[in-house]
Amino acid sequence: MYLDLTEEQRMIQETARKFAIAELEPVAADLDRGGDRQVFYDNLKKLAELGFMGLNVKDKYGGAEAGVVAFCVALTEIARVCASTAVTVSVNNMVCEVIQAIGSEEQKKKYIPKIGSGEYLAGGFALTETGAGSDPSGMKTAAVLDGDEWVLNGSKIFISSAPYAGVFVVWAVTDKEVRKGKGISCFLVENGIPGLTVGSDEEKMGQHASSTNELLFEDCRIPKDALMGNLNDGFRIAVGELAGGRIGIGSLGLGVGLAAMDYATKYSLEREQFGQKISNFQAIQWKIADAYTELEAARLLLLSAAFKKEQGNAFGKEASMAKLYATEAANRACYEAMQILGGYGYTKDFPIERYTRDARITSIYEGTSEIQRLIISREILRKFA
Repeated sequence: MYLDLTEEQRMIQETARKFAIAELEPVAADLDRGGDRQVFYDNLKKLAELGFMGLNVKDKYGGAEAGVVAFCVALTEIARVCASTAVTVSVNNMVCEVIQAIGSEEQKKKYIPKIGSGEYLAGGFALTETGAGSDPSGMKTAAVLDGDEWVLNGSKIFISSAPYAGVFVVWAVTDKEVRKGKGISCFLVENGIPGLTVGSDEEKMGQHASSTNELLFEDCRIPKDALMGNLNDGFRIAVGELAGGRIGIGSLGLGVGLAAMDYATKYSLEREQFGQKISNFQAIQWKIADAYTELEAARLLLLSAAFKKEQGNAFGKEASMAKLYATEAANRACYEAMQILGGYGYTKDFPIERYTRDARITSIYEGTSEIQRLIISREILRKFA
């Protein structure tokens, strides 16, 4: 088994690392405190110009065609510095991939290049509803065909990048008579059209620079050809794309966890108590050893899932395992890093408190840790049954 990155993957990883340090690191803390959002938008455009918005997208649609492993390592490097930027990159890649997977040739050529080039700052993935989070098959948003148009009514919540997304991939019920989850279809809805309202930004615990909003559809009319893929086949597509998205969020969590432990480890080599560096104390050494061991295990789980997806093999269980372990390990790493810094870690003068807030959501969105355990156990039980 060959575990090293290819030359191209290493180059992408290094490019992401250099960009993050040069462009994101100087502004990340300020953006977290409500700084100039235009700086955040400008950096998204720069990342698009570097090819990071379509890493697993074919070249003919404006993508980098670099693969899932490259996406995984690049996102980790971006998340080491700014989780808000990383989640936008992750969702943008997911939106591009779902359009590439099931969109018509016309839809692919129209929308993917706009997201990949930065003409659209972002794409939106509109699946979650108030009563349909962990169970998206229970969604209520409906689409009814009226002549040559679909009429959308309903709402979506917790939609990343909603105010500045150029287009949304939206799931809606198109047949209420069939079994739950079987009558759902997938649509492309452009931002700014009549009948679509983007709600105000949610006031979140972390990842402040990334907007998260409600979408309201009130007799929102979209063209008949806005349907993506086959009618009533949208839920299957959503489940498949969420599996890929979990690799992205796991990679994001890994990056935040590494950032926290890197900072805490350097701090331990400078901070003195009882007449010596605190890195000399076994309690601190064991925290460092345990956290880095867990983060390395998370990295290998993520690369394994990414490689399986890249090779066209089944990867759903592996993606859930990687997402579960990486995000939980990231949260533990942030708390251990804060413990190493002591009282300073709890203050906004140091980045650990931001990392801790940013990491917390990773074990919730793209499927909670509890849902990942259900998926993993179901696949294992099915094998033995």
